[in-house]
Amino acid sequence: MTTSVSLHEALIYVMVTMSAADRTMTDSEFRKIGEEVQNLPLFEDFSNDRLVGVAEDCGTLLSKDEGLDGVLNIVANSLPEKFYETAYALAVEVAAADLHVEQEELRYLEMLRDRLNISSLAIAAIEHSARVRYRVT
Repeated sequence: MTTSVSLHEALIYVMVTMSAADRTMTDSEFRKIGEEVQNLPLFEDFSNDRLVGVAEDCGTLLSKDEGLDGVLNIVANSLPEKFYETAYALAVEVAAADLHVEQEELRYLEMLRDRLNISSLAIAAIEHSARVRYRVT
């Protein structure tokens, strides 16, 4: 099994896995992944044409015996520490995209922050920021 991927691929794996966590990948989640890849400066040297292939690679890894744990290992091995909070923020963005977060999605966020050892202060800030941006009436 692959033990590491590029920074871009690792971040896309985080977002795709977030979308797949509740076994329902919604259009709004797919749209959000595309928006993040297209608009964030971090992805400016990533070819958007590769997005579908990277997402499919992640799906293939998720379907293997190692599944979610294997993908989390790849992400942890691939991301420089300074991008851990970025990865978590991207996962939160995808979770919030359809304005409803399922229990499985919360569990994935918990696993991701534990695997990447993200501070509770950073977690609170990222989650609070998403709550206020996605608040409706």
